[in-house]
Amino acid sequence: MSNPATADPVEKKYPIPSLFALGLQHVLVMYAGAVAVPLIVGTALHLSKDQIAMLVSADLFCCGIVTMIQSLGFGRYVGIRLPIMMGISFTAVPTLIATGTNPDLGMPGVIGAVIGSGVFTILAAPFFGKWVRFFPPLVTGTVMLVIGLSLMRVGVNWAAGGQPMIRGPEGMIPNPAYGAPFALAVAAIVLLSILLLTRVLKGFLANLAVLMGIGIGFAIAIAFGKVDFHGVGDAGWVRIIHPLAFGWPVFEFWSIFSLCAVMVVMMIESTGQFLAVGDMAGRKITQAELTRGLRTDGVGNIIGGLLNTFTYTTYAQNVGLLQITGVLSRWVVAAGGVILILLGSLPKVAFISASIPSYVVGGAAIVMFGMVSATGVKILARVDFTANRRNLYIVAVSVGLAMVPVVADNIFAQLPEALGKFLHSGVLVGTFAAALLNILFNGVPAAETDEVSQAAADAA
Repeated sequence: MSNPATADPVEKKYPIPSLFALGLQHVLVMYAGAVAVPLIVGTALHLSKDQIAMLVSADLFCCGIVTMIQSLGFGRYVGIRLPIMMGISFTAVPTLIATGTNPDLGMPGVIGAVIGSGVFTILAAPFFGKWVRFFPPLVTGTVMLVIGLSLMRVGVNWAAGGQPMIRGPEGMIPNPAYGAPFALAVAAIVLLSILLLTRVLKGFLANLAVLMGIGIGFAIAIAFGKVDFHGVGDAGWVRIIHPLAFGWPVFEFWSIFSLCAVMVVMMIESTGQFLAVGDMAGRKITQAELTRGLRTDGVGNIIGGLLNTFTYTTYAQNVGLLQITGVLSRWVVAAGGVILILLGSLPKVAFISASIPSYVVGGAAIVMFGMVSATGVKILARVDFTANRRNLYIVAVSVGLAMVPVVADNIFAQLPEALGKFLHSGVLVGTFAAALLNILFNGVPAAETDEVSQAAADAA
């Protein structure tokens, strides 16, 4: 679709039918990713189908609210007022699962960590331009690589039909459905479908390859009678999202600290996306605008925590859609936010989404999580490993240390509890290792004089 000529494309307004069509386009691009996260986290935490459906509804509802805040602004201090679509972030999934599977924390601990990290992000946003220098492309690329590799275990287990161990009447027992040929076959079909659709389709349709792939796998599962739609008929047509449905949050230091470390990486990612959209719109993003945009990430976390969901950030695939269509109106993205709010208020839609078997989403998760690692590799491609061979050690040691808790869950079980919690998160270990090793080998980075760090731009 073409973008009518306007002095400021960001402020261009369209007729309501066009707003709906263009906004729906943004929703379709981000829907698969937005729905996948509550499915992944909910299944990993062994939540009931009704609870997972509630997570999906709450997530879509919050996606819409935070998107409208980011694109339209809220007061003088929140919202960058650019066509930015906000969605739930895959980056935080390993930390969320690690917190939620702790029997002393569960979902209340997850909610407490999300809210706590939101407060941290709001407070850190004004200072981000000063300390983002400690996260140059070398560190950011390494962290993104670690995040993708950490997530891959989740995606593979999903493709295999769930967790290898499940809770039985007398404790944990092997999952008889794990590795079932049908589950593996459907996951493989979903993966191949996404690859073929990406190869064949062009433009906007290519952005829907993941959603189409999940749809193909879902249809196959339905055809073979593998989908349980129990609860869809009993669900009402409209759902009110009740705050703190899992009870009062539990604020535990290490879980909050772990998620704050993840939020640093997400703030770097967001900064890059802001710069990219500003460049498309012919705008120079000022420090004040950057602060408003990053502050929205924190506000989104607080809203998400209170409404039973997770962390929010800029969706890169929607930034890509802006490039494809040339439609840069923030009102279009706000219309997409309205559509998301409506979808989140329809529980039947959420129940159907929660009925998607894990192996269907697992086939797509391998692609999506692999793309996170690929983004890290793309960022690292800008780093000079020839003239400065010490950079190789930074990447090698950081990735190696980060994989320790991923491949050996209980290796730190005999350490002091506080230290064990710190080391249990591969993302947290990898982030600190990369940042500290970069200072050790390359020195303390010089302070940036520009309004926005170029290092953050390189992470885009």
